[in-house]
Amino acid sequence: MSHEIEHERTFLAKEFPPGLEDCEKKEIVDVMLPTKAHHPDLRIRKNGDRFEITRKYPVKEGDASVQHEHTVLITKEQYDELMDSVEGKRSRKIRHYFEQNGIRFEVDVYQDKLKGLVVVDAEFEGGHGKDDLIMPLWCLADITNELWVAGGMLVGKSYEDIEKELERFKYKKL
Repeated sequence: MSHEIEHERTFLAKEFPPGLEDCEKKEIVDVMLPTKAHHPDLRIRKNGDRFEITRKYPVKEGDASVQHEHTVLITKEQYDELMDSVEGKRSRKIRHYFEQNGIRFEVDVYQDKLKGLVVVDAEFEGGHGKDDLIMPLWCLADITNELWVAGGMLVGKSYEDIEKELERFKYKKL
């Protein structure tokens, strides 16, 4: 089991960054528990060919840029059995790894009911540079502390469910 402190900033994409189609990518499937929670914080994830269970929660209330993250790796067989028996809220996205100015961005292109939503994360080792990052030109808004876009809040929703939130930023479906 690993325990990390994750430092990140999150943005809404305005457009796809140039060359994104040539970047490394993988499919990610998330199931969040508990299903009745307002903001589920336990995640079962297929991350490419890696399978894991993670609990993620803020270090400090109201600041989503710094999170505790506890992860346990599981086997594909364990994942498959859990998926057969769990009725959690689900989402699927294609994550592209894009580098610009020495920063690695994770560009999440949501699929299925959230198709059209593109969210970008930039992670910072030990938090160094997090507060100095200037939002890339291909991004629309910093949404790091917007609760509605947290992974546990997006699962099980459709694009229409979050459209009013997106309109606040004049977001255009990608």
